[in-house]
Amino acid sequence: MECPLDTKPRWERRKDARPQELLAAAIDLFVERGFAATRLEDVARRAGVSKGTLYLYFENKEELFKAVVRNSIVPVIGEAESSVAEFDGHSAELLRKVLLDWWDRIGANKVSGIVKLVMAEANNFPELAKFYQDEVINRGTRMISSMLERGIARGEFRAINVTQTTQVLMAPMLMLVTWKHSVGPCDRAALEPLAFLDSFLDMALHGLLPPSTPAV
Repeated sequence: MECPLDTKPRWERRKDARPQELLAAAIDLFVERGFAATRLEDVARRAGVSKGTLYLYFENKEELFKAVVRNSIVPVIGEAESSVAEFDGHSAELLRKVLLDWWDRIGANKVSGIVKLVMAEANNFPELAKFYQDEVINRGTRMISSMLERGIARGEFRAINVTQTTQVLMAPMLMLVTWKHSVGPCDRAALEPLAFLDSFLDMALHGLLPPSTPAV
């Protein structure tokens, strides 16, 4: 069976694609230059449209940044939350899956530079930092804590301070992203992200499992 042809005029298909083209251009420039140094006219130029066209979709740079986060990072968190809710296996397997999926979907891609941007410019743009805290960090923190609580309740993890352990688990992930978008390109030692994550998970899971339990 032949696929139906897209009969829309070329200009109309182009118009429908513009928001995503603008978001892709915004990610590139936010990661390359940071929030303060990114200009809307440069985003429009990178996307191949006029600045006036950009304003048809985004009121200002702050709204453009929020749209980038909501389109590229927030959906990944939502999928991970669903994965946690539906998972039937051992909590160690779940934790490994979620952290590795996070790297595959966010950490290994250009959008991970948004994480570093927020860390670097939070003091200058506190409203954006609060937005990111509410939309991303708080949800990610609750999700990791829920996995730890799940493991403890099922007897798969030993009793721990969930709040502190959640922060301990998040810190190396943030370090890896920061390294990637700062000294990483100049680091001759060439840290291997997947090897780093494997070693980190090996250490973390050995610390979480009850005594005499083999690591998963």
